[in-house]
Amino acid sequence: MIEVHAKPGQPLGMSAQDFLRDYWQKRPLLIRQSLPGFTPPITPEDLAGLACEEAALSRLIVRDPRKESWKVRSGPIAEGDFAKLPRTHWTLLVQDVDKWDMDVAALLEQFRFLPRWRVDDVMISYAVDGGGVGAHVDQYDVFLLQGLGRRRWRISDDAGAPKAFRPELELKILAEFQPTHDWVLEPGDMLYLPPGFAHDGVAIGDCMTLSIGMRAPAIAEMLGDLVDQLVEPLGEDDRYTDPDLAPAADPYEIDAAAFARVENAVAALRRLDDAALQAWFGRYITSYRSAQTALAPDKPVSARDLDAALAKGAGLLRFPWARTAWTRRGDGATLYVAGQALDCSAGFARLVCEQREIAAADIAALTPGDHAALLALLNQGQLVLTRPRRRSRT
Repeated sequence: MIEVHAKPGQPLGMSAQDFLRDYWQKRPLLIRQSLPGFTPPITPEDLAGLACEEAALSRLIVRDPRKESWKVRSGPIAEGDFAKLPRTHWTLLVQDVDKWDMDVAALLEQFRFLPRWRVDDVMISYAVDGGGVGAHVDQYDVFLLQGLGRRRWRISDDAGAPKAFRPELELKILAEFQPTHDWVLEPGDMLYLPPGFAHDGVAIGDCMTLSIGMRAPAIAEMLGDLVDQLVEPLGEDDRYTDPDLAPAADPYEIDAAAFARVENAVAALRRLDDAALQAWFGRYITSYRSAQTALAPDKPVSARDLDAALAKGAGLLRFPWARTAWTRRGDGATLYVAGQALDCSAGFARLVCEQREIAAADIAALTPGDHAALLALLNQGQLVLTRPRRRSRT
């Protein structure tokens, strides 16, 4: 079964447990009316305005259907450029829209059955009739939620199909594509695709699609980062040594004693225990693919400044691009924010990860560790103090 209808309380058409067991990273699934009556929380005009921003990650893709060629322009897009576009066959893509718009970010609550650190972003595409990016494959899981209008999706459920690209194009468009399924998605329908499954989406009239993409770092990237961390404390004087060297029987042979010394030289890899591995991964995954960097405040926030602001009822606002996660540590927790590790209580760690806006009442009682972690995050720019909300007169 590759097509299901959503049920009340089951937007996946089944329980999350059944979906993860039978489909997650295994096979595609089309869920009809996953979110019935869904209306995108952002308009096409607002999306176009966001694409004009310097800090936004956007692309404009125009297809020539006669030549089967594509032109790609990276943002920021000038406002006047939209008026010069053809009437059909173009697509606007904007990444990380959940970082810019809290209503878009709220959509991620539909995916609480997945670890949040696995979620990358919400990318939104607006396309006119015939618009699309060609047949391609993604190396990560993706949920494609239809917002406005209709889009035709053709997919191949053969994960082993050829993956060669057309070399003459900027985009990684497949040279061969043999679809096995052909659907038209209406607003509220959602298509799940595991990594490696070829797909091609084409707009039928004007349409908007929201793409909830996962993070899947390559193992080579992970190992490279881990090794970089292990070698960071090593200096120029840390070298291969052989003070126990004996006369060589054959000067060209790498003997067993030499291999033993090499093993000792790289012993840091063997000494990597669970705690060290967890600490590395928490820092790594919360800094992976970070699009923006927080700015520290012009004037450092002191402990006295923090206490005074909290006493007046000030709240906190988390930097939208700050990726967060936490792990248990004895009776407490280690909070990871944008590659930094901070010791605190489990309650404080959950609060920072869960809430983009934190009210004063939520942080009324801080442990010393929480207070220190909060102060550190403020001075890194990952959290900023907000003004106390005025009480309305009755």
